[in-house]
Amino acid sequence: MTEEQAYVKHEAALGLFEKYLTLWIAICIIVGLLIGRFLPQFGQFMDSLKFNQLSIPIGILLFFMMYPTVVGIRFSDIRQAAKSPKPLLVTIIANWVIAPPLMTLYANTMLAGNPQYIAGTILLGLSPCTAMVMWWMFLAKGDMAQGLINTSINALLMLALYAPLAAFYLGVSSILVPWDLIATSVLIFIALPVAAGAVSRKLILKNKGEGWFNNTYIPSLGKISVIALLTTLIVLFSFEGEIILNNPLLVAYLAAPNLMHYATMITWTYLLGYFLGWNYETAIDTTLIGSSSHFEVAIAVATTLFGIGSGAALATVIGPLMEVPLMLSLVRLGLRTRKYFPRKKH
Repeated sequence: MTEEQAYVKHEAALGLFEKYLTLWIAICIIVGLLIGRFLPQFGQFMDSLKFNQLSIPIGILLFFMMYPTVVGIRFSDIRQAAKSPKPLLVTIIANWVIAPPLMTLYANTMLAGNPQYIAGTILLGLSPCTAMVMWWMFLAKGDMAQGLINTSINALLMLALYAPLAAFYLGVSSILVPWDLIATSVLIFIALPVAAGAVSRKLILKNKGEGWFNNTYIPSLGKISVIALLTTLIVLFSFEGEIILNNPLLVAYLAAPNLMHYATMITWTYLLGYFLGWNYETAIDTTLIGSSSHFEVAIAVATTLFGIGSGAALATVIGPLMEVPLMLSLVRLGLRTRKYFPRKKH
């Protein structure tokens, strides 16, 4: 069986899950919110399990989401993707040139008179995603090799750009950046899954053969990653279920600039890929990376600057609440419109 045939078979295996994906995710979000509302001790306990400011349960779950998305990537694919710098350039411009002032504009316009809410929203807009975005690319059937390159470069740029940009847009002298959190995120969400994927792929192909790898191992990983995703959503939403359900109007108020930001970034990046003649896989990668956010970093910075119970910290919590359904909607939009893009050359 060729890798092309294996990919088609893998898509078919995921068909049942994909067909009802919205339903499963909606159920898990509701379950998480209800747990957070009626059993807040669970969310508080899970949130207390941290290493270098990163949630240990979320870190473990995201690893099991990330590993299946990268284990199938061949280094030849990465070398080939590296020969096309334009998608990477657009991703950098989207995340570090356009997104920060855009979110600042929307936050100051829609949340006027609430400086802490504004600050938290800006911090969220400054932090491009380096974790769950790989899963969304996997579901959207994007170019995983190109996505890995773009995501990795974004993670490195965050080390250099997040602090000065946050200080500039918040109008403060300096920002205490959670270097340990960023470093841990890069290690767990990028370096560790990629290394594990490369080593295990080589060993399995050598000892078991390509047929077993494609027909047995990959489908099993698909089931594990699905369970990890759904469990992640339950845990994430249990953290703030009480606040969200008790203050729905406040959540909607804080969500407004995020919705506008997502809509704007998605529209121009996806259309740009179309008008530049990119294949769908490249265009959807750029759009997903350019519109998602690394809410863990934003929450950590907001908590350090303003306190754990501050309005700024609350504003950053809106990140996962908004991002999950929006990224899911973008995945569905991509799959419905990919026929209008040029076919990828294999």
